[in-house]
This record gives sequence, C-alpha cells and structure tokens, in this order.
Amino acid sequence: MSAPMINERDINFMLYELFDCESLCQRERYQDHDKTTFNEVISTAKQIAEKHFLPMRSKLDNQQPTFDGTKVHIIDELKPAIDALNESGIPSATADYEFNGMQLPPIVSNMANAYLTIAGGTALGYSMLTTANANLLQAHGSEALIEKWVNPLREGRFAGTMAMTEPGAGSGLADLITSAEKTEQGHYLVTGNKIYISGGDHDLSENIVHLVLARVKGAPKGVKGISLFVVPKFLVNDDGTLGEQNDVALAGLFHKMGGRAQTSTALSFGEKGGAIGYLVGEENRGLQYMFHMMNEARIMVGASGAALAVAGYQYSLDYANNRPQGRLPSCKDPHSPMVNIIEHADIRRMLLAQKAYSEGALALVLMGSQLSDDEKTATTEQERSHAHTLLDLLTPVIKTWPSEYGPKANDFAIQVLGGAGYINEHPVEMFYRDNRLNPIHEGTTGIQSLDLLARKVPMNKMQGYHVLLGEMEKTIKLASSDEKLTEYCQQLGQAIATLNKTTEHLLVSMGKENIDLVLANSVQYLSMFGHIVISWLWLKQAIVARQALDQGNRSELHESEQHFYHGKLQAMQYFFRYELPQINHWSNLLTTLDSTTYDMKKEWF
Repeated sequence: MSAPMINERDINFMLYELFDCESLCQRERYQDHDKTTFNEVISTAKQIAEKHFLPMRSKLDNQQPTFDGTKVHIIDELKPAIDALNESGIPSATADYEFNGMQLPPIVSNMANAYLTIAGGTALGYSMLTTANANLLQAHGSEALIEKWVNPLREGRFAGTMAMTEPGAGSGLADLITSAEKTEQGHYLVTGNKIYISGGDHDLSENIVHLVLARVKGAPKGVKGISLFVVPKFLVNDDGTLGEQNDVALAGLFHKMGGRAQTSTALSFGEKGGAIGYLVGEENRGLQYMFHMMNEARIMVGASGAALAVAGYQYSLDYANNRPQGRLPSCKDPHSPMVNIIEHADIRRMLLAQKAYSEGALALVLMGSQLSDDEKTATTEQERSHAHTLLDLLTPVIKTWPSEYGPKANDFAIQVLGGAGYINEHPVEMFYRDNRLNPIHEGTTGIQSLDLLARKVPMNKMQGYHVLLGEMEKTIKLASSDEKLTEYCQQLGQAIATLNKTTEHLLVSMGKENIDLVLANSVQYLSMFGHIVISWLWLKQAIVARQALDQGNRSELHESEQHFYHGKLQAMQYFFRYELPQINHWSNLLTTLDSTTYDMKKEWF
C-alpha cells in the first residue's frame, strides 16, 4: 500500500502554524537558517527513510540480530543505511558547527527523525543514543574527554550507549554494584555486569562508547555514591587511532517482542581484571550527569511513541479509504455496491481516536523539543528560566503519555484492518510491538508517575505547576473570544479546577497519611495530568484552525485546506468529549485515597 508515513500537511501545521518555527531564525544560533533549510532537512530525512530504511523494515523485524558466541550478526542492509544517515549529518543536526553539526533547532530535527523512526524503527536508536551520548559528554566531560570522544561520535564513526541496568538492580539504581577502582595512571578499572543495553554491541561503527554507571570503591551507598565513566569497546590512542580491545565482553543478546532492529545486550565489564574507564566530571555525581542523557532520551521515547502512532493512523486511514466491505445498516439491498469501510461509524470512531491520540502526542513532544531549545537559546534569561521550569515539570508527561496512548492508537489501527491487521504483510502489528516497548524505556509509567506527583509538582513551591496552569489560562483566554470554542474553554477550565482540587488533597495527604497509600494511585494522577495537557494542546490547535477558517472569505480557502482544519476541530472535539471526562473518575480514586490495589495482599493473588 502507498500510505504516507506522515501527513505532510500536518508537519507544516505543527512547525509553522502551531509552533511558529520560522521565528527561531531570529535567534543568533539559527540565523543561517530559514523555512527552506528546515524543509530541506526534513525532505532529506524522508528520502533516506524511503530509500534506505523502508525497503528493509520488514526484514529488520523478521531477522533479529544473532550472536554466535564471538560476534553479533545483523542483516547486511543496515550498515549502508546507517552510513547514509551519518553522511547526511542528520544525527548531529542540532550540534554546534565546531562539532560537525548544523545548529538546527531540536523541534525541526525531531520532526525529521519521525520519518526515520517510522521507516527504521529502533534501528534509529543506534544514532539517537550516540547523539545523546555526545551531548552528555559535551555538557559534563572534561576538555580531554570532549576532544577524544565527541567528534568521532558526532561523525558516526563511534556509536554510543548508556549502561545503567544490572541483573540485580533494574530501575532501582541505588542498588547497583558495578564497581570502579582508580589506578595510578588516573583512569579507573570497571568491573560488573549490565543488561538490556541497547546497541551494546555491533559492527555498524568503528567503536562503541559506553557511558557506564558504577560505584567507586569506598563510595557511599545509594544513589549518592554513583559515578559515571566512559568505557569504550576499543581503547583509543593519542593520535585518534584504535588501540586494543578493552575488557568489555558481550555475554549475550535479548530478543524482544518488538524493537528487533537494534541489539539488546548483556555486557560484562572486567572479566580479565577490569575495563579501562575514564571518569566523567566528579566522583559520586554520575546519576546527576546521566540524567542529562536520560531526560533527552525520555523526550526521544515520547517522540517514538508519537511517530509510531502517526504511522499506524496513516496506514489504517489509507486502508479504510480503499477497502470495500459491507453496507451501512440503513441499506437493505444486498445487490447494492459495498462501501469502503471508512463509511462505517465504528471505523470512523477508531480512526478519530487515533488522530486525537497521535496528533495530540506529536504536539506534546514537539513542544518538549522546543522547550529544551528555549532553555538554552531563548533571548532573555527570564524566557530561558521559564522554559526550563516547564520542561522539568512536563518531562514525565512527555515521556509517558505518548508511550501509553501511542500503543492504544496502534491497537485501533490493527482493529481497523480487522484480520489483516494481525498479519505481518501489513506493518501495523509491528508498529504496536515496537511501540509497546516505550512504556518501559527510560523509566516505567509507574516510576514517571511517582516522579511527577511526589517530586516535580511540589518542587520549588509548585513553581512549575503554577507556570503550566498560567500557560493554560492564557490559551483559554485567547480561545474564549471565539464563541465556537466556548464549550471547550469551559471544559478545560473545569478540568484545571479538578486537577487543583486533586493535587491539593494529595499534597496535604502526603504530609498526614501513609505516603505509600497516597502514592498507590499515582499512575491515575499522571493519566489525569496528561489528559489535561493534551486537551490544552488540542485547544491550541483548534485556535489555529478556527482562525484559518475565519480569515477572509472562506471560499478562497482551498477545499482540501478546509477539510484539514475541520479535521483538527473534530479531533479536538473527540478528545474533549470522549477522553477528558475520564479525569473525573481518576480524581475520585485519588481524592478518596482509594485503597483497592494497596489493600490487596500478596497471598490473595
């Protein structure tokens, strides 16, 4: 089928109508760019996706990497595709010119990466983790580390990973036992085991740079005693050439239900006495540094969830427009022509849900990308601080909401195709499997909900929370001037009041009640919070759509444009009428401190 990966009209809407990316060109960092260069980068990403990744997408999924005890084997087509991607410069597009970057705004880069994610799935993880690895080193590494490692990473000659999880310490990093001992030469010897390390071994690059969390001998217990180390697969000589292999061994591969394009590895450090590692920053501050990469990766996870939801929606929409089957209930003539399934109300329901989820999620992750940019490049300190505060609060939502509702959208895509949705001749079942990894990646939904409720909301006297509500109130005020949006302004206002009531009750309860009981339903709080944020973003999209429809003589607006904007308004209406009311149920569970799950005894299962 010839379904588009993404609706190109929606790309233009998101970038130039909703987020006004052209205005970024007024900033010093982006003064060499304009709308033309932004579009050229996105077009290049699309071409690479179509030429190099789409033709092997199914093969990447069906032929997982294997390990023969000595070497990893990946399908031959992947390396030329990764090489073409590296040659385009897209993986390092946001980096400084001096580090082989384009100084492209992250929001444009992430829009380009959506094409690549849809076409290549987790194969893009090799490049994305490498970029995040380089970003961390550039932010927290010494000049010597930056000089030795960052440029090869930016060029794609070296690949990067993040190595945190251990067999005995998954999300509970306070219990990790990988150790590091300083030598007289100034480097460290790292010993331990890491699992589920994405891209942990392959031959797609000359070298692999692992960023490893470990505990220096004698360091405090818990997270305050964790340090961060550069541990390369191959040592690198002073002249930049590769030296001998480091004491890093591949112990095996994991094979997952989705995300099969990227190796998932178990790595052993120090089987022969200790893997040489180089300290990043200061001892015992490793988790703080790693959060730089983790927070970036959380936006990446959210972006993956949104992109795969968009892809499933576009594919199932195309299928529904072209698949004849059945007749409407009102038609009693069995000799009449069949209708395409998009004419059936239930199919339209599932398509509309997908549109609401996927385009809401896309708006969320693009906003997150823009906030990550604003906190560095906005013109005033006040604007930069404002963006930082908002992003810090919203990161758990940006990671989690698309990764939860992206698979829900993909589930609907499968259902739209019916029996065809379950077979691998169509990619929607693969989109679902790939997307199902995202609620687990970079902190599970439960962990993100605890972070939001127990840490991010009350932090700095609820500064971020109040800043967000202030932004929402601005949107409501702007939308309220349009009588056709009044209903939705009132609903969002009521939702905010419900959120305030619920939040206040929970924060007070945390000081009086059993904290474990108060946080037992934290996932419902995150769901409620996320639904309100998505409703806000849909109202923002509706404002743009209404203004476009009302400008001048509507007859001058091309029919396809009218359809596009009406589609936005209908998706907004769907989310407000079908999804937003769920917050009342979640609020009730939270404010009553419902103990149904908390009271369940392990012996009762």
